[in-house]
Amino acid sequence: MRCWTCSPESERPPSAPTGRGCSWLRRPPSAAARSPCGPRRCRPGRVGARASGSPGARDSRRAGPSPAPARLERAIEGNRVAARTTAPRAQKPAQKSASKSTPKTAAIPQLAWHQVRPAPVLLVSGTESFLAERAIRQLRDFLKLEDPELEVSDVQADSYAPGEILTLASPSLFGEPRLIRVRSVEKCTDAFLTEALDYLQNPAEDTYLVMRHGGGVRGKKLLDTIRSGVGGGIEIVCAELKKDTDKYDFASAEFKTAGKRVTASALRALVSAFSDDLAELSAACQQLISDSSAEVTEVTVDRYYGGRVEANAFKVADSAIAGRHGEALVTLRHALSSGADPVPIVAAFAMKIRTMAKLFGVRGGSGQLASQFGLAPWQVERAQRDLRGWSDEGLARCITMLAETDANVKGGGRDPVFALERLIGVIARRGED
Repeated sequence: MRCWTCSPESERPPSAPTGRGCSWLRRPPSAAARSPCGPRRCRPGRVGARASGSPGARDSRRAGPSPAPARLERAIEGNRVAARTTAPRAQKPAQKSASKSTPKTAAIPQLAWHQVRPAPVLLVSGTESFLAERAIRQLRDFLKLEDPELEVSDVQADSYAPGEILTLASPSLFGEPRLIRVRSVEKCTDAFLTEALDYLQNPAEDTYLVMRHGGGVRGKKLLDTIRSGVGGGIEIVCAELKKDTDKYDFASAEFKTAGKRVTASALRALVSAFSDDLAELSAACQQLISDSSAEVTEVTVDRYYGGRVEANAFKVADSAIAGRHGEALVTLRHALSSGADPVPIVAAFAMKIRTMAKLFGVRGGSGQLASQFGLAPWQVERAQRDLRGWSDEGLARCITMLAETDANVKGGGRDPVFALERLIGVIARRGED
């Protein structure tokens, strides 16, 4: 770098001294940086430019300098070009990283099924159909209480007739509020998608449009538009209850809402009996709530639903693990006579033995171990109680026997019932010979 007054590419300024004491001296960058005029950025080399030490360069200096304003204009223009070409390159990576790190969030409230409330547009999403239908039913009941003259209309999005939404949302002569329930939005036609997007731009007054979307990519543009806030709607999320802990909380909430007391063992028995169907679990809770005047206990659940396959399967497993061999065999025969299949019975054994194997030799509180292994605290306490008197060799032998029995009841053996009885005997002896 050189000072402006010593650059070999610049002509001698008019104000520069011309005596013998003046000379074009080269200075190191550090000296140039300390110069009052600061370091000067070198301009790009010009085509055909001559070296500073060549005779032509000396002749040009003797011939006189070029006008200073022309050099200044060229420098300004060069800075403008450099700014246009370099500035965007420096900003692009920052913009990319910002867009990647910023997640898309919904601009509307996303509520649980039991938090449903009126809104001009309601998107009911999720794969749990039972919870979705209950949320829609609760909304209808609430609106009916507000105005008994509520008009309720149902629309199928997969067989939609053009103009149907506009017709149903049009105000009537007496101005009654309207509830339009649209189902199968995940299979909607193009006509419905177009008219629904248009409706969101200007929702009708005193109209509640409920759209049920069970999942999938069909209608994604409509969902994104609703979630962006267009139409002033809300979303009711009805996710599937996969874990037993979620179903346990659901059943507990059913009794709590009705003001009915229930024991923890009764709730566990209900979840075990109806773990595959949330609608049946809810119906069982409602029946116990309406029929029982006192506290609901495990005895009450057994009296109503003792013949359920799932409950019998876990009863067999509980009796065998506790060492009650005879009781386990009697329960097994009762389950098989009531139509139970050997496969879910083996699955009940496998679930309990697997939980016991996870917690074998592990110390800690039920809450800490529950979060560590992904279990409910009551499952940890039950497994710790079941592990009393077990050894690691006995547990390993039961796991091996479980694998053999599972293969036998699924077609690998001639007598599935005998395989189950043999498994019960091994587990009742805690894996000991």
